[in-house]
Amino acid sequence: MPFPSPQTLLIDADDTLWENNIYFERAVADFTSFLNHREFTPEQVREKLNDVQRECIRRHGYGLNSFVRALVDTFERLSVEPLTPALRETIHGFARAIAEQPIEIIPGVEDTLAYLSPRHRLILMTKGDRLEQSGKIERSGLQRHFESVEIVAEKDTPMYTAIIQKHNLQPGITWMVGNSPKSDINPALGAGLHAVFVPHDNTWALEHEELCQAPQGCRLLVLERFDQLCDNF
Repeated sequence: MPFPSPQTLLIDADDTLWENNIYFERAVADFTSFLNHREFTPEQVREKLNDVQRECIRRHGYGLNSFVRALVDTFERLSVEPLTPALRETIHGFARAIAEQPIEIIPGVEDTLAYLSPRHRLILMTKGDRLEQSGKIERSGLQRHFESVEIVAEKDTPMYTAIIQKHNLQPGITWMVGNSPKSDINPALGAGLHAVFVPHDNTWALEHEELCQAPQGCRLLVLERFDQLCDNF
């Protein structure tokens, strides 16, 4: 039985509405092959890159600029050869390849949003660099389905609490929909919202986290596909 209309659905963008991390994974694979480290395995190189990315995110936030800084920093830490301008340009090319990717809408998303938007209040909520995220939203052609768009620096419980206040949301009928336990599900539950977890096979490693149990008064739905929202809302 679907939840009665209208509910408010806060909906994540990257890897929920469109593909995103697969392009970063390809860039990481190209970078690892390019580095071709003689002592570290590809898995060890990736672990080092993850550590450096965490540092860069703390200093520079999310987005391609932070990602390319992490690649350059990782190269300088692991490579025995100096970082020449030519090598730096090659590394920057891995990030440019991501930026040049067309928006690939996940199957079922377009029809699902078209079904939900007349029935419920939809707010697009994504984190990252404002210019980058705005560009992806515009190119996706999906913004027409949403009442408003929120691009935030981080998705944590205080941010969800601020969004509740900003949009005068009623937590009892508000849900966060997304693929990331760390950014979409757990902090939303912590702010007293309901949540809908839609797993993605290629969710970024830095977004992995154990799903929290829904606290009293909150509900957590786990769906296999985005289009199953139509069966619940």
